[in-house]
Amino acid sequence: MGRLSTVGGAFAPVQPSRPSAARARTARATARRWARKAAFALAVLVIVSPAILVFLWMLSLSLKNELENLTYPPVFFPDPPTLANYVHVFSENAMGLYFRNSLVVSGCATLLALIVGVPAGYGIARLQASRTLVLILIARMTPALSFLIPLFTVFQFLGLNNTLTALVITHLVITVPIVVYVMAGYFETLPRELEEAALIDGGSVWSTLRYVALPLARPGIVVATILAFIFSWNNFVFGAVLAGRATRTLPAAVYNVLTFEQLAWGPLAAAAIVVTLPVLLLTVFIQKEIVAGLTHGGVKGA
Repeated sequence: MGRLSTVGGAFAPVQPSRPSAARARTARATARRWARKAAFALAVLVIVSPAILVFLWMLSLSLKNELENLTYPPVFFPDPPTLANYVHVFSENAMGLYFRNSLVVSGCATLLALIVGVPAGYGIARLQASRTLVLILIARMTPALSFLIPLFTVFQFLGLNNTLTALVITHLVITVPIVVYVMAGYFETLPRELEEAALIDGGSVWSTLRYVALPLARPGIVVATILAFIFSWNNFVFGAVLAGRATRTLPAAVYNVLTFEQLAWGPLAAAAIVVTLPVLLLTVFIQKEIVAGLTHGGVKGA
């Protein structure tokens, strides 16, 4: 409330000056802005902290010897840290070979998915074939185990069991739907006027796709590539069932670290770090491309 002043013998409220009122509104707006930022930071912390804590604990296990890993109460900081678990994993389990297998399988499956999925996403977006996109999403949501028996039978008939070729083909079940879905949503945001102008000038559909749509869709292609590669890299089921001793991928190799004699936490955590670190580094270095592509692809054009 304002102060009281005497005017003609009566009391009348004195209103605060306009600069004071403006400062008060600015202070309230600043407080609300900081409150929103604090609430957002708290929400991010609640969501992300479990994953960060699990990763840090896994890293701690991988840098401790087995005696420290079995100590109660648990010791979080290794004293001193050791790389013996990583040496054991690479010397006893051929992790270098499995890393190469994962790189070949995920890279080839992602490349083939781009070759197939980018034109398919463009066609779905321009023909507005939403039902086809729903069918593709259903294929993506179907559990991978439902594909194993028919694929195993087909590969056995073709003599492709225990080969990297079989793994690449099966990983297309993972990568192609992701690429098609991301690219279909992204192509819908691109203006059609440029493509129509190219068609009027005598360009074909393929030349329009190549010279007009693809350059504009680069952020979407980057996002689709990263997501497809990550999902393919982390797949365990296909590598565990369809791969042989020399064609295993990294997730299946982590499972092979387990033994019937004992559960060695140090080598197991080191193997898990080896699997997680490449994808984690890829995500960290290209996070701006991921955010830009997903944000732009999530906004439909008018």
